[in-house]
Amino acid sequence: MSGFEFALLLLAWAIGGASPGPATLAIASTAMSQGRMAGIASAAGIVAGSAFWGIAAALGMSALMQANAWLVEVLRYAGATYILYLAYKAGKSALTDKPLASLSTTAHPLHHVFRRCLLIHLTNPKAIFGWGALFAVAIEPGASNLVLIETFAAFISVSCLVFFGYGLLFSTPRMIRGYAKMRRWFEASFAVLFGLAGLKILTTRIAV
Repeated sequence: MSGFEFALLLLAWAIGGASPGPATLAIASTAMSQGRMAGIASAAGIVAGSAFWGIAAALGMSALMQANAWLVEVLRYAGATYILYLAYKAGKSALTDKPLASLSTTAHPLHHVFRRCLLIHLTNPKAIFGWGALFAVAIEPGASNLVLIETFAAFISVSCLVFFGYGLLFSTPRMIRGYAKMRRWFEASFAVLFGLAGLKILTTRIAV
């Protein structure tokens, strides 16, 4: 693969990561409602989940999962259930009329935010197949471990730029002020989007 082709693959990876989905929704909602540190913690959870699947794919776990379709199904249902639970929580919050100040007192600690977003990405079976497809395209058969490490480092770096960028962008004062003014509308939107994401995971079968 030429340098230009590799750069295009990096760009495609960035666009895919930045596109709306459970990960970006979780980061955006957390950053606006709980501030910058929580936004960074949520991004760190997503990146850690992505790194886990990247390393797993490099070690050949994607082939194991392809040979055991039930593992994919377990992950799919677990992930969809959790995302639908997040939709329920967002919908419940949208129905309350509490001001943002009183809501912030119930904000979860950063380790809880990190764990929640890590769980979102660990229960997304599409992530490991995304990494598996990436290695299949970018890595030639018989490539050395060094090439695998360098490729992983390049793409996880792009993931860091995208997801931490989301955490920083949506935790800006302007975004937080907008959230404070239209909290219930934002929460209702997140409820709908999380719900749609969960249903999509449930109804889309992943070829293995």
